[in-house]
Amino acid sequence: MNTAPLAIDSLNTWLDYWSHVHVTGIDLGLERVIPVAEKLGVTRPQAKVLTVAGTNGKGSTTTTLAAILNAQGYKVGLYQSPHIYRFNERVKLQGMEVDDQTLIDAFVAVDQARRECNLSLSFFEATTLAAFVIFKSKQCDVWVLEVGLGGRLDVVNVIDPDVAVITNIGLDHTDWLGDTIEKIAFEKAGIIRPNIPVIFGGSQELPQAIENKVNECQATLFAVNRDYFYQYTDDGQNWMFASSGTTLKLPVGSLALENISTAVAAILVCGLKVTQAAIAQGIQNAKLQGRFEIRQIQDKTVIFDAGHNPHGVEFLLNQLRKFLEYNKQYTEVVSVFSMLADKDINSVVELLKDTVLTWKIAPLTVPRAAAIEQLDEALQGETVQHFESVQLAFKSALNETKNNQLILVCGSFHTLEAVWEYLEECQ
Repeated sequence: MNTAPLAIDSLNTWLDYWSHVHVTGIDLGLERVIPVAEKLGVTRPQAKVLTVAGTNGKGSTTTTLAAILNAQGYKVGLYQSPHIYRFNERVKLQGMEVDDQTLIDAFVAVDQARRECNLSLSFFEATTLAAFVIFKSKQCDVWVLEVGLGGRLDVVNVIDPDVAVITNIGLDHTDWLGDTIEKIAFEKAGIIRPNIPVIFGGSQELPQAIENKVNECQATLFAVNRDYFYQYTDDGQNWMFASSGTTLKLPVGSLALENISTAVAAILVCGLKVTQAAIAQGIQNAKLQGRFEIRQIQDKTVIFDAGHNPHGVEFLLNQLRKFLEYNKQYTEVVSVFSMLADKDINSVVELLKDTVLTWKIAPLTVPRAAAIEQLDEALQGETVQHFESVQLAFKSALNETKNNQLILVCGSFHTLEAVWEYLEECQ
């Protein structure tokens, strides 16, 4: 096999290359990845590693973790997926997206290593290893890693974490992870290692599979509503975190409190020196595109939320109800909506239909997009308007929305991405 690295000087060309070099987009398992990771020297970082798995809330939790640690002055490498607008969003150093050249240099190293190992890598495997190469070369103090799919067989799991965080367990990616909560919990629990702290931040009952793995590894479990607690203060501007021996009054951030509290629980057991002031500052600094993101566009209030499964949409609705409670001028919700065909469209619509007055729908322009007929079938009996593209649906929403209506863009990361592209073109 040719072991010479490719002479590619464009990030987009590299991303296209990784999209085609392996036979499938998703290929769970670590057999091919581990030899390449070992050749790259990234499997045993000289850094504190916090790994976050879960069905929903991983992005908000990892963002908050990184923001708190950055506020304390640590050099933090943050890896997340998927990106919404630019690939560079996936890899951040001290809160800033890495530049194209840094990614290109890392891709050269990953490609060289995989050729020397005579192995192919999927897009996700190669791009994740590139993030690790960057964090190693920049000598980050802390690596905050978001698991892509599951946990046990995800490429992120080639690295042993010092703290394992599981945000929650819901039914998603059932073709890959199993069709029950316990089967999915078993996969997520794969990030747990012997004798480390494990945070479980899910609002549901602790799955047996997680408890089993904790016991097997003699790890220390900290579960929400059992080992730590959180609640808003009466003024709604602050909240209280409480665990044995610790009570903190902290500011309310822009992300969901359930995920912020999970991050705080992980910070308190990670073994790093972090002050309450840094925790408070990090919470206020933590921002994430597409997680109940409220924006004013042409004097209209628009909420972007990437919830794409029933658990995520329940989360969205809880935040939306709170928002409407404090902003009583909004009495109606208009949704710009589309989803992927392999998601649970019927359940998502069922959850949203009592809140959404009018649906503006269009097919996405990605391979897994739901056809307009599939969306229509789920929306039977609702007030639905059809458009050729998500961009046209959003343009209609902006032009026709009244003062008492807010616009909710949701259903998929790809739905949000289409609207952001439209807004970028309009500037």
